[in-house]
Amino acid sequence: MGMKISSSAFTEGGPIPSKHTCDGQDVSPPLKWDSVPDGTKSIALICDDPDAPMGTFVHWVLYNLPADTTGLPENMSRESALSTGAAQGTNDFGRLGYGGPCPPGGTHRYYFKVYALDAQIDPGRPGLKKNDVLKAMKGHILAEGQLMGKYTRK
Repeated sequence: MGMKISSSAFTEGGPIPSKHTCDGQDVSPPLKWDSVPDGTKSIALICDDPDAPMGTFVHWVLYNLPADTTGLPENMSRESALSTGAAQGTNDFGRLGYGGPCPPGGTHRYYFKVYALDAQIDPGRPGLKKNDVLKAMKGHILAEGQLMGKYTRK
């Protein structure tokens, strides 16, 4: 089953505005999704760049969002634990929360992937890395969706 994810800041395959990158305010874009299936216990989100020179670079890891969450506002908090019970993971900048596109050159693709899960991921433990979250999600994904945006530094 698929989930549809979108943003009012950019369209599928379109350019990500500099506001959401290291060249701008470096704030997370607003995101919305639908088709969260029955039985969902939590939602996770991962944003990464497969075009990075040293391999896929992780820009955002967020997990244990409540099952009834259908989107995120622009400029999400970078606190380790959110009031909703969600937790921020550690990105490849070595920080918690969102770190926007900042490619060293050329045009890169950024995938925002959302997952509906039938379980929570290590509740109460913020700071997990992408691979930890992917391992914990294995066998628990009910549905997923993705939105891809591109960014080129001027």
